[in-house]
Amino acid sequence: MPNFIEEIVAADIKAKRIKKVAVRFPPEPNGYLHIGHAKAICLNYSLAKKFKGVFNLRFDDTNPAKEDTEYVDAITKDVKWLAKPTAIFYASDYFDKMYEIAVKLIKKGLAYVDDTSGDDIKKERGTLTVKGTDSKRRNRSVDENLKLFTDMKNGKFKDGEVVLRAKIDMASPNMNMRDPILYRVLHAHHYRTKNKWCIYPMYDFAHTIEDALEGITHSCCSLEFENHRPLYDWVAINGEFNPRPNQYEFARLNLRRTVMSKRYLKKLVDEKFVEGWDDPRMPTLCGLRRRGYTAKSIIDFCDRTGVSRANSLVEPAQLEACIREELNNTAHRVMAVLDPIELVILNRLDNFSEELNFEYPVKGENFSRKITFSNRVFIERDDYMDEPVKGYNRLSLNGLVRLKGAYIIECVKADKDASGKVIKLYANIIEGTKSGEVQEGAPKAKGVIHWVNAKDYVDFTARLYDYLLLDDVAPEADLKVRINPNSLQIKKGVAETYLKQAKKSQSFQFLRIAYFAKDTAKTKDLVFNRVVELKDNSKPK
Repeated sequence: MPNFIEEIVAADIKAKRIKKVAVRFPPEPNGYLHIGHAKAICLNYSLAKKFKGVFNLRFDDTNPAKEDTEYVDAITKDVKWLAKPTAIFYASDYFDKMYEIAVKLIKKGLAYVDDTSGDDIKKERGTLTVKGTDSKRRNRSVDENLKLFTDMKNGKFKDGEVVLRAKIDMASPNMNMRDPILYRVLHAHHYRTKNKWCIYPMYDFAHTIEDALEGITHSCCSLEFENHRPLYDWVAINGEFNPRPNQYEFARLNLRRTVMSKRYLKKLVDEKFVEGWDDPRMPTLCGLRRRGYTAKSIIDFCDRTGVSRANSLVEPAQLEACIREELNNTAHRVMAVLDPIELVILNRLDNFSEELNFEYPVKGENFSRKITFSNRVFIERDDYMDEPVKGYNRLSLNGLVRLKGAYIIECVKADKDASGKVIKLYANIIEGTKSGEVQEGAPKAKGVIHWVNAKDYVDFTARLYDYLLLDDVAPEADLKVRINPNSLQIKKGVAETYLKQAKKSQSFQFLRIAYFAKDTAKTKDLVFNRVVELKDNSKPK
């Protein structure tokens, strides 16, 4: 079923109001993209695909004080991960044209240079219930405004000393229409235009012009820009663009138990709450990718959450479900132990070695490979209990359990240290219980546990990630209070040597544990990040 924006686009095509659909994703290169941006990317890209149109990636680089090529490169990589831009543009491509349009507005008596202080401009704008007051500079002549604007361009004013404002309506009920600022003085080095400019356009002014020059037909923005639409239209009309673009708003994506603000994400990085922008606990696209999320799972999630005009809070379990479903069908199975304890098979000699067939399904097919079984294996520490409680079907003293793909064993002894902690287990194989060759009359075990050959294994580090923020702390609380102290746990485990061949970002299902992906960071160690657990363990709200 089409969303409301798709319906608008279809209606425009049917009525022949547009010739070809053109949309864009316009990030500011002052931070990294997060899962909320993914929704905007997917929406615009899907419109271009469905209606065989154009999808531009355009950097709104109008504030050089906060922008950097690091962000440009990271954003480009993230967008290309999810979509295929038709072209890549920059607001700075149009600085000359923007200046021309500003001059045109001055000549039409629709803009003026104001040297009123920033604090006074704010006071003169009034409030939602009090009308604004005209600036004393509002009625400057066209010639004076042209001279002053030229002086602004030529660097004759200090930062913040003067601004160019639109002359609209200081009594407007919409605060954005009360003579908004179009240009400000900013002596800052721009990463593309260098020091050519010392004045830079404001976003609302630049955004409209960029859309118009690129022939954007449907400018899709999040709901917070709804009150900016009249200014968007004002710039398009008075800039004399024909045809002119139109703006449409949709609800942004809000994910519970995470931060969706660039400012707060930057704070998390700067104050070392996380390792960096690509920390797998971060909702950034590079963080999700490093954790093991795929582009397909992100696109699927955005599609499932839908496009509407009503803000909502989405449960992270919905995102987790998308990657879980994908990995269930695509990830190869591996046996790994996160908290190993050695188990010795007493009724097999020390030189005993047997090759077993390990079978598992992937993509609807049955895969298999050979694994080696010996008289010493590792099992999970919590897969053993001296005296089993009700419902416990794993290994216990004098109890039976099946080792996955191998034999049923009976535990006969447990060595413990001075504190009572189990340090080694001993068991016997029950003859006639080999997987696939069970003899008639052989005993049955209620439980099956995984294992790793203690004579042929690889060490690895497992990073177990949880939600970055606590669930029971108010959103307005300080970040230090909101951070989940258990958002990362590190385990030193053992696994089949099969993992040695794993490629960066490759995902596996660690049998009975979770889905893991090989970390992308450069390190000599073998590191795997937990992508998602095997089942949804979130509590109903």
